[in-house]
Amino acid sequence: MQPIKSERESFWDAKAYAIVTDYTKPAIKWTISELKNRDKNVHVIDLSDKPEPGSLRDVSELPDGLDRVVIGVTKTDPGNLIPALQEKGITKIWLHWKTETQKSQEICNAEGLEYMTEHCSMMYLGNGLSIHGMHRMIAKMVGKY
Repeated sequence: MQPIKSERESFWDAKAYAIVTDYTKPAIKWTISELKNRDKNVHVIDLSDKPEPGSLRDVSELPDGLDRVVIGVTKTDPGNLIPALQEKGITKIWLHWKTETQKSQEICNAEGLEYMTEHCSMMYLGNGLSIHGMHRMIAKMVGKY
């Protein structure tokens, strides 16, 4: 019998993701890379001062049909982005570790959106012997995975 996946583990089962970043959280760059390595369709909204070539610059540029986003920004409140993401069809939100705000959580609660906080995406996407693997092992040992 297969173990039951947690909500956080199941978040990564989709075929496509929106990622909103300003590149102030290094794990977001690794998240993008790992999702692409897993043949996921990744739409990056780059809010940094020097956007990566090929990235989107605004939520309005996202294609329809996405339901999941990873938000890892520190230069703006993620809560400012959530209404536009919801308009595009996003219903599942990963607020990257130490980027969640009261406003972002209040909006998600008020709108009935699924959201996750307090975890680094790479703890779930990383593999092998790495800082993320160690973090995963410790989190499992203390019941915070």
